[in-house]
Amino acid sequence: MAMEILRTIEATRAVSRRIKAENRRLALVPTMGALHEGHLSLVRRARERAEVVAASVFVNPLQFGPSEDFARYPRPFEGDCSLLEAQGAAFVFAPAPEEMYPCRSASGARPPQGAEPVGAAGTAVPESTFVEVAGLSDKLEGRSRPGHFRGVTTVVSKLLHIVEPDLACFGQKDAQQAVIVRRMVRDLNLPVEIVVCPIVRETDGLAMSSRNAYLDPAHRRAATVLYRALMRVQELSRAGERNGSRLAEAGRQVVREEPLAQLDYLEVVHPETLDPIEDIASGTLVVVAAALGKTRLIDNLVLEL
Repeated sequence: MAMEILRTIEATRAVSRRIKAENRRLALVPTMGALHEGHLSLVRRARERAEVVAASVFVNPLQFGPSEDFARYPRPFEGDCSLLEAQGAAFVFAPAPEEMYPCRSASGARPPQGAEPVGAAGTAVPESTFVEVAGLSDKLEGRSRPGHFRGVTTVVSKLLHIVEPDLACFGQKDAQQAVIVRRMVRDLNLPVEIVVCPIVRETDGLAMSSRNAYLDPAHRRAATVLYRALMRVQELSRAGERNGSRLAEAGRQVVREEPLAQLDYLEVVHPETLDPIEDIASGTLVVVAAALGKTRLIDNLVLEL
């Protein structure tokens, strides 16, 4: 059976509820498109866990800041659909922004001054209800990208309510996102299992990302510094270093030695609270973000001691 492409919430709910009525287990893989092997590994994992796999393809304006890359974010939709169909996805939910974020009311009423969220390119996002995980969303990526995770959790909560999957697959590459989504699902008692899948890397260690396509050859070569910094932390921890501050500084030094990389942060943190941790253990999370030219990349590693 050919993969269905669904554009509306109503049609998507109808298909999802038909699947559930047939007592078939449904998995969702949320994406913003521009798919690569990392995304496809999520689809394969979903197929192992469920009889039916759905994907969403939606470039969410709510999670882009005014100076970020919403307008130029790649949107090879036909190619994405071909890849998803080849991996066995049953349907794709691909709504327009106005389908996900309709007008606030029939009268077009606006929220109070200061409550209006600003999305990509400074445009107002037509939405007045948001989901935000306090205490986690303003750390690490949240410090550098204010409002980003409010956009993520708002759209993910909407997708989970629309598709009503039994499980949803996310990538470990966006480690903070995975932590926040899990907390949101727990706190809101949403009946869905969140499955976090391993990072997929290029042969030189660079974590696969849709934004890697922005890198010119020189910055692409330099981008491996993120992985090298993580490996340095892993190496030192296995050699017996247990102090989180010293490990983090050793990783930062690796990034600083690459002239084409501008370090944002490299931290050694607790895998649930995302707070810096001084006495590390197996499972401690190392997170890094840096700019390579105009392209901002993130990566992480779960320490194994």
